[in-house]
Amino acid sequence: MTDVSTALSPATHAIRTEGLGVRFRRNRRGRRSFKDLLSGRRRRTRPGEFWALRNVSIEVRPGEAIGVVGRNGQGKSTLLKLVAGVMLADEGTVEVSGGVAPLIEITGGFVDDLTVRDNVYLTAGLHGMTRSQIDAKFDEIIGFADIGDFLDTPYKHLSSGMKVRIAFAVISQLEEPILLVDEVLAVGDKAFREKCYRRIDEMLAGGRTLFFVSHNERDLRRFCTRGLYLDKGALVLDAPIDEVLDRYNADHGTSA
Repeated sequence: MTDVSTALSPATHAIRTEGLGVRFRRNRRGRRSFKDLLSGRRRRTRPGEFWALRNVSIEVRPGEAIGVVGRNGQGKSTLLKLVAGVMLADEGTVEVSGGVAPLIEITGGFVDDLTVRDNVYLTAGLHGMTRSQIDAKFDEIIGFADIGDFLDTPYKHLSSGMKVRIAFAVISQLEEPILLVDEVLAVGDKAFREKCYRRIDEMLAGGRTLFFVSHNERDLRRFCTRGLYLDKGALVLDAPIDEVLDRYNADHGTSA
């Protein structure tokens, strides 16, 4: 079972994985029974099972900006969820130094019947912000999302673009040292994406660590200095981002 540690010195590494592996089933929902999880029992791969990740070992230094590339279904989002601590691995370890701000499945956790205002307090609180911290950041969150006229509207009545704006505005206010981003910049209009770009630039300038999954080569080259190339759940290449993208494009004849 995965060992997720948050008590490590930031001077050593932000993220470290060793021999990380995750197994899924094609023929039924779920991966392992609750009994298996409690016992820590490992089963040999059965028909209909496959490894979404296998033997992935990486080390990310504090302040690095890492881009994760690969085709759909190659394990990129799975790796992010393991680092975020929302998924268990079947083998290997994950160590994370400090908290994470997860921009993964970004609108998850918002409650449809609550107002936008109530959702801001609920979601920020679930991520560890105190009431006084949320009060101090509230106007900035709403201003970033540009959603002031809808503060007391039930969340379920917002457009999909408005939901993404308010979710990004909340999560990007978290002061955790590690930022996990999974394709969130692929949504929203051009003006909002530019606002997100500037916000991420500010976070990186402040020394945050970025772990960024994207198919957008321009975004990857803009933010990242190093890349991880995953294929069929295996780490094919860990190198400077330009080298990783060139290798990926040569292998598949397309952009990331």
